[in-house]
Amino acid sequence: MEYTMSPVGAASTTPVENMAVRYAGFWRRFIASVLDGLILGAVFGMLMFIFGIGMWSASSPMHGGNYYDPGAQAAFAGAMMSTWAIYFVGAWLYFALMESSKNQATLGKMALGLRVTELDGRRISFGRATGRYFAKILSTMTLMIGYIMAAFTSKKQALHDFVAGTMVLSKQSTVSAQVAQNAYAGS
Repeated sequence: MEYTMSPVGAASTTPVENMAVRYAGFWRRFIASVLDGLILGAVFGMLMFIFGIGMWSASSPMHGGNYYDPGAQAAFAGAMMSTWAIYFVGAWLYFALMESSKNQATLGKMALGLRVTELDGRRISFGRATGRYFAKILSTMTLMIGYIMAAFTSKKQALHDFVAGTMVLSKQSTVSAQVAQNAYAGS
């Protein structure tokens, strides 16, 4: 899919009010986040199941193991920590790679017709997507107020969007040169 965007330095012949800049609202972003959580949860659940069944069967008395064997407990704990590490790295790569891809969105955002952009409407880089992902820690640490900010800011930006210099738009949105120019001026 191609998106129509005016170049940053071009003069806009259309007034800003007539441009189709549609910021993604709080509820659409929330539902996209829930969908992404379900996707990551399903993958993580399968990993936990695979590692858990493997460790359980290895330590099971039916297979000559002992649940109370310190070696079996250490192996199980190691498998679970490895699974969590895989989850955290996988979640980071899922968000950063998908949001910096040509689709500019995770599967949840794609389902709701959203995309993540720089303030001027351009596709974000992998580095910016990584910063955005880890900035979500700040949005979470503020008792989720960082996420709720998206309901009240003019460009529907959450705290992590402000930190990373991003915004979430509807896929149909275009960004005029004037909006792109004013994005960095705080307008």
